[in-house]
Amino acid sequence: MKAALVGADGALLYEARRATGRERGPEAVVETILGFAADLRAHGIEHFGESAVAAGVAVPGIVDAGRGIALYAANLGWRDVPMRDLLGARLGGVPVALGHDVRTGGLAEGRLGAGRGADRFLFVPLGTGIAGAIGIAGAIEAGAHGYAGEIGHVVVRPDGPECGCGQRGCLETLASASAVSRAWAAASGDPDADAADCAKAVESGDPAAVRVWLDAVDALAAGLVTALTLLDPRTLIIGGGLAEAGETLFTPLRAAVEERVTFQKLPEIVPAALGDTAGCLGAGLLAWDLIAAAQPATEDRSATTHPADDDNDPPADEPLATEVSA
Repeated sequence: MKAALVGADGALLYEARRATGRERGPEAVVETILGFAADLRAHGIEHFGESAVAAGVAVPGIVDAGRGIALYAANLGWRDVPMRDLLGARLGGVPVALGHDVRTGGLAEGRLGAGRGADRFLFVPLGTGIAGAIGIAGAIEAGAHGYAGEIGHVVVRPDGPECGCGQRGCLETLASASAVSRAWAAASGDPDADAADCAKAVESGDPAAVRVWLDAVDALAAGLVTALTLLDPRTLIIGGGLAEAGETLFTPLRAAVEERVTFQKLPEIVPAALGDTAGCLGAGLLAWDLIAAAQPATEDRSATTHPADDDNDPPADEPLATEVSA
């Protein structure tokens, strides 16, 4: 778990991490989140002289943000956890926003990171799985049922491996960091080899590694071009573990996408800028948005909704933000 106090200018005023401890069961994980948030609030009072005025929490799985319920997270064993109400009660009634981890990360990348200034962007982190966040005019599109952006379950090879969702050949079974790790472990004969090892072998010219890597890049390009066709983003932001390979990933990926487009406009393809702090920052932005929404329409909220307009005024208060990783 990553948690932070986030200022009006998007700055991480204080950051802390704790083990999720999912082996202790779902109830224990929820209790850890609540205790972590309470400790963070106390730290803000002690060191900044202000109590957090709102909270944001980003969680994996299926999220009903409107009702504040974490509906389902397979890796955490959650079903129908009323996270917003539980956290609000533990924090003494402050307003709480609940968000999906990838969408909150996309919100931060759009407002503060690689998508800043882009009116339309798609954020795709390549990690254990693959998901996406669709950015439109400074907000993230969740879809009618909260499932928008699940690009990892676009089928790119119908005869491909089985996916946990029940389909075959989903993008995340072929191009996620986990998929590359599995493929390289099999190709290298080293069961402990992972995607980072594969990237290093590619850089050293290992032909087997190059085959594994380019197979994943080809699948990723196929999925991304489908997304480009549907969404027409101005900027395509790639994050997650695979993006840490830098140009070892981006050079062949840009070429593979360009080869596949026909009538589509080629977006700028860039690495994510915020790393693993994106989720925390996004949760903080959700909290600031709650504060802004609660203000009368006549009140100037530029210090919270558009913090970059005045970098000289430090925040008088701060929301706390927590991101839970599966």
